[in-house]
Amino acid sequence: MIVVAGEALIDLVPQGTGALAGLQPALGGGPYNTAVALGRLGSPTAFCSRTSRDAFGEALLDGLRRAGVDVSAVQRGAEPTTLAVATLDGNGSASYSFYVDGTADRLFTAPEALPAETRAVSFGTCSLVLEPGATAYEGLLRTAAAQGVFTALDPNVRAGLIPDADAYRARFGSWLPSVSLLKLSEEDAQWLGGTPRDWLAAGPAAVVITHGGDGLTAFVRGGAVYPVPGEKVDVVDTIGAGDTVNAALLHGLSTWDALSEEALLDLGTDGWTRLLRFAARAAAITCSRAGAEPPYASEVGEV
Repeated sequence: MIVVAGEALIDLVPQGTGALAGLQPALGGGPYNTAVALGRLGSPTAFCSRTSRDAFGEALLDGLRRAGVDVSAVQRGAEPTTLAVATLDGNGSASYSFYVDGTADRLFTAPEALPAETRAVSFGTCSLVLEPGATAYEGLLRTAAAQGVFTALDPNVRAGLIPDADAYRARFGSWLPSVSLLKLSEEDAQWLGGTPRDWLAAGPAAVVITHGGDGLTAFVRGGAVYPVPGEKVDVVDTIGAGDTVNAALLHGLSTWDALSEEALLDLGTDGWTRLLRFAARAAAITCSRAGAEPPYASEVGEV
């Protein structure tokens, strides 16, 4: 089982241009989208989070269940659901503003133990910023790594939520010794500073950087670099594309029984090329439709 730990929220997606365009609520949150994508691809998946008992919270859980995701580890609370208001530019790229004060997912507490069948845990996005939950997720990351569980991190930086950029960058660096696979966008890499070589030296066995429509590149400990081009598609929007990449990478590695740092180092040119092309196909399908709607296994094909 792959456990995805982090927030579930509601994206309010504009249905036109301008500040007063109508907003359509959609299920979202980086970890949430990753869990749904994993479920749709067919990987046994569990979601580890805290959601509201309000109508949005119920809708979020229903979306996970429809994707086949185990929600037994989801904590519940009376607080409202986090809202993220998206703004789309002319290329369909999304930026966000957030309504997070007093919301349910911020009060997450780490479980006493992960499910016995856990083979990997994925972390990222707002859940690693907003306290007190961020400290709980950080503790879960360190505990999982210390137990030898494969860990994946996508910081998915939301700069508007980060009050002290330098403190966050230092905290990000402190996570790396506990990370097996680091995935981040080109924009996140520029904001964080540093290079793949720096991050590999700090802990991860591999770093995957996404370049939007230009594809993905894997940097592997030892110096190997594996680039693949993007899949050409008519972009509706990019919401959930990076989360789909996360899921596709984890699904592919799980399918190959390669959820270990040693396996990442042994994939070689053929393995990394196949894995990254699979992720590129999956992300392109997500970009071809509105909102975070990752593909099903039948749409993306085999790894």
